[in-house]
Amino acid sequence: MAETFHNPLVLPEGLPVPVDDGGARHLPGMTMPAVELQSTSGGTVNLAGLNGRTVVYIYPRTGVPGQALPDGWDAIPGARGCTPQTCSFRDHFNELKAAGAQHLFGLSVQTTAYQREVVERLHLPFAILSDANYRLTDALTLPSFETSGMRLLRRLTLVIDDGVIAHVFYPVFPPDKSAETTLAWLQENPA
Repeated sequence: MAETFHNPLVLPEGLPVPVDDGGARHLPGMTMPAVELQSTSGGTVNLAGLNGRTVVYIYPRTGVPGQALPDGWDAIPGARGCTPQTCSFRDHFNELKAAGAQHLFGLSVQTTAYQREVVERLHLPFAILSDANYRLTDALTLPSFETSGMRLLRRLTLVIDDGVIAHVFYPVFPPDKSAETTLAWLQENPA
């Protein structure tokens, strides 16, 4: 049974740890497809056309305080933790920029209208991108899963250099340490 209410900022203990199923093994070295993604900052972003180093953390879906989670959400390895992950990237934003991330985005398959709520609620200094039509997901064959009638992305982080995927973090766990792990890699691997 789904929780009636949950605090999206808190990760419960005992969450199942995702294992590397090979779903992202093909991504390093791939050129980003020229796909326009809706952005919470207005307009669109084409990740293939960005110069320099770009970090994109990809997550299943953000929850809204006071709304029930999908049935069985906490039992899906790697599903829970989108808000703590987002807060982690927010809190390390300046450090990530200083370590060479010229662009930083979150990305999910939720609509931009839905994503704007989390940007405003969490006071994010970066935009969230929407792949609600699955164009990027399908072009890159990003790892995904289905639950409660939704097709969602598995959690991963891409480091993209001049439109080419330089590094992939997958699986990502725990999600609240994702930005720290990414920051350490950027510091050890300058562009």
